[in-house]
Amino acid sequence: MKVSRWFREVIGSGLAARTVFLFFVLGAAALACAQSGAMTPYQDESDGVSAGGKWLEFHSTDKMTGAKKVRFEIQSDNYFREDPEYKPRVDLFCDNGKLKLADFNPGVKLPPPNRPGFWWQPQLEVEVRVDDAHYFKGWNWERGHFLSMDKGTVRGMLGAKVFNVALPTRSGRQIAEFSPGGLSLDRFKQACDLTPKKPSKD
Repeated sequence: MKVSRWFREVIGSGLAARTVFLFFVLGAAALACAQSGAMTPYQDESDGVSAGGKWLEFHSTDKMTGAKKVRFEIQSDNYFREDPEYKPRVDLFCDNGKLKLADFNPGVKLPPPNRPGFWWQPQLEVEVRVDDAHYFKGWNWERGHFLSMDKGTVRGMLGAKVFNVALPTRSGRQIAEFSPGGLSLDRFKQACDLTPKKPSKD
């Protein structure tokens, strides 16, 4: 009787151990996917694949026009103080082989605009570093969550090893630090028809 009960306990504990191990493996796999950032948040977009370095590439098709869309994304190497779970990121949107939008998303709510653009659109002034060049830019302020980057900065970023963006936030001035090196430039040119161009140091 005692032997039978001991045998059932051993089997039960073995099943429990296997169940715990299975959940551990599944949890680790889910965590690895989340950390890689390859899963897309958009319904009609394919999950991301590596585009070289820390860049990810996502594909979709416009259901009405049939336009081929490609999105390139890179996340920063650091977090902002307000949200240690969401890194700042740059998203480059290309339609039918042309760059359409370049968004900088700091991952935190932006302060109000601090300058007007050429057409009096609201802008936020940021400081940009591309390798050993740095300068100030006014980027269009989009609904308090995104900044629309200029094409010149995008071209500088493409061939750079260091890309930093300093901006005012509700917690003070913070810097998003990127490592954009390693992007497949041929792949990017085919999808977006854009090539690198070093910014002036002046």
